[in-house]
Amino acid sequence: MRTIFAPQLFVRFLTRAIRGRCAAATPAVALAIGAASCALVVHSSGAHVYSPSARLAILRRAQVWEPTDVARMDLRAGPEDPGAFAPEESVECDFVEVPRSGRSPKFTCAIGGNDKVKVKYGRDNGEVYAEVAATRLLWALGFAADRMYPVRVICRRCPSHLGGVPVQARDTYEFAIAAIERKLPGGEVALAEREGWTWPELDLVDESAGGAPVAHRDALKLLAAMLQHTDSKSEQQRLLCEGAPRKRDHADCERPIAMINDLGLTFGRANELNRGTVGSANFSQWSRTPVWTGATGCVANIAVSYTGTLDHPRIGEAGRRFLAALLDQLSDDQLRDLFETARFERRTEGAASQGSPIEAWVDAFKTKRAEIDARRCDN
Repeated sequence: MRTIFAPQLFVRFLTRAIRGRCAAATPAVALAIGAASCALVVHSSGAHVYSPSARLAILRRAQVWEPTDVARMDLRAGPEDPGAFAPEESVECDFVEVPRSGRSPKFTCAIGGNDKVKVKYGRDNGEVYAEVAATRLLWALGFAADRMYPVRVICRRCPSHLGGVPVQARDTYEFAIAAIERKLPGGEVALAEREGWTWPELDLVDESAGGAPVAHRDALKLLAAMLQHTDSKSEQQRLLCEGAPRKRDHADCERPIAMINDLGLTFGRANELNRGTVGSANFSQWSRTPVWTGATGCVANIAVSYTGTLDHPRIGEAGRRFLAALLDQLSDDQLRDLFETARFERRTEGAASQGSPIEAWVDAFKTKRAEIDARRCDN
């Protein structure tokens, strides 16, 4: 009989509790495992609360993709929306005390008074690199994504414990490796007990009701697996209405969008505990993880984490072809721009052992693209 040590038993218990069974856990256990991982937690105050039936009606009509001219997308400049920042731009802001969830270092900062932005930072924080690259990739391919801008932040009145480098002015610190997030505009659709959507719920989208076709949804699943989107709990995906809805009525949501909300744990390997050192901008882990499970068939190779809902999705041939056609339009120069702008050469965790780090990431990306091109799926 194999001996199971107490830590292993504890992890297994948490895994069972969090995967859709948080209601069965006692309040003390729910508190211990972290409220953000459980459906017991109320969503953020900015979301619009809908009844289950109204939310389902919106989800059934959701889109996941819109056409872009992939070959002409500027992955270095990124989305040039209002409030955009150039790569490595120096941004001055004032620290704002706002409670933050999650494990990665972040804070809120106000630019010019009222423009409050989320700043992720830290040379050792893989999310600063991975989320810039992943959001730009989705944006270029036509999948909805938030905007992440790689910048240098000069934070006034910042607490010293955040770890910035002091500058001459009092209580002012520089964060040389940082990324500013700007959310895709729109009104978030949520239930009273949870935000977002789970990956199995994506199958509820109905093309006959005006929703995205299966090929688009399968392409998004395959892309998420290719990127190893490990922390795929419900709130890491967002159901969005273009333009904030004025009523709590699904008829007011003219164009629903199902998108990935947080792509910080990507370009690594999906792992049960969502460890950033393994799952976020880790070349050795990402380059060794195949896109598919097995030598034949079209089951995408992504293992579900203890919070995750994306678990080895089965991909149809139309979805494989759709994503392959998008990825094949990306040039080598675009891929270099993607990884250089996201500053992957500065990421030391799991770095390439020899040669140019950027070229190693480009080659790994092209290998995964070739795996998708070469596979054939049944329908």
